[in-house]
Amino acid sequence: LIRMDGEGVRCTQIAVAGRCAHCIFEYIYFARADAVIDGVLVYDVRRAIGQKLHEEAPVKADSVGSVPDSGTAYAIGYAERSRIPFVESLMKNRYMGRTFIMPTQQARERAVRIKLNPIPAHLRGKSVVLVDDSIVRGTTSKRIIEMMRDAGAHEVHMRIGSPAIKAPCYLGVDMPTRKELIASDKAEDEVRRCITATSLHHISLEALVKAIGFDRDDLCTGCLTGCYPLPIDGETANPRQVDFVDGTFQSKLESFEAESS
Repeated sequence: LIRMDGEGVRCTQIAVAGRCAHCIFEYIYFARADAVIDGVLVYDVRRAIGQKLHEEAPVKADSVGSVPDSGTAYAIGYAERSRIPFVESLMKNRYMGRTFIMPTQQARERAVRIKLNPIPAHLRGKSVVLVDDSIVRGTTSKRIIEMMRDAGAHEVHMRIGSPAIKAPCYLGVDMPTRKELIASDKAEDEVRRCITATSLHHISLEALVKAIGFDRDDLCTGCLTGCYPLPIDGETANPRQVDFVDGTFQSKLESFEAESS
C-alpha cells in the first residue's frame, strides 16, 4: 500500500503471499537457457530433465539429437546419462522465430520446413533419440520426424522434457484450446502413432518438479494437470494454492490506518 501526502511517500506491505505459483513452462520452454530464475539456472534444470528422461525411458540408439535450440540442453543431459553420443541431426535457420504460437497450421508447417534442415549423413540408417521440450499440437513433431525419415533415419525415438500438455493457460501464455492440444484427449501411445515416432516418452511431473528443485505447490502446473493456482470458471483449483494471503493482512491494514489517522 502506497500513501502519498504532504509528508511524502510511505510504503507499507499489508499482504504476504503464503505460496508462489511460478510458471512451470518458463523452465520447460519460455526462459532462455542462460536465465537464472530465483537462483536456479534454467540450463541446469533442462540438463537434469534430460538425465531423468533416460532414467525413466532408456532405449538403444546410435545417437542423441535435439530439436534445436529448445531441446538441446535436454538432449545433452540425456546423452550424458545414457552415454550415447550427442550428434546434431537437424540444423536450425537462425533467422526464424518460434513456431508454436503462429496463428495457422499452414504457417507453422511452412515455418518448420524453413526453420529446420536434416543432416542426412548423421541420419542415414541410424536409430536416433530425438529430444524436444514439449509437444503442443503434434503437427510440428510429426513433420520433423517425417523429414528425418526422408533423410534416411531408421528409427526416431521421441523424448519430451515436459509432461503431456493437457489444458490451456489462462494466466498469460497464448496456449491453444483443449481441442487443439494433441494430448488433451489422447494417451501417450495414441500421440506416438499420430506423430509417427518409433517410441515416445514424456517426463513425469514428479521428475520435472524434482529437477526444478521447488515445492510442487510453488509451481503453476495448470497446463499439465488442469489444476490451477487460483479459481477459474469451469476449471479445478488447487486448494493449497488458492488461499495464498496469510493471516497478517488484516492486522497490518488496521495498523496502517491507525498510523495514518
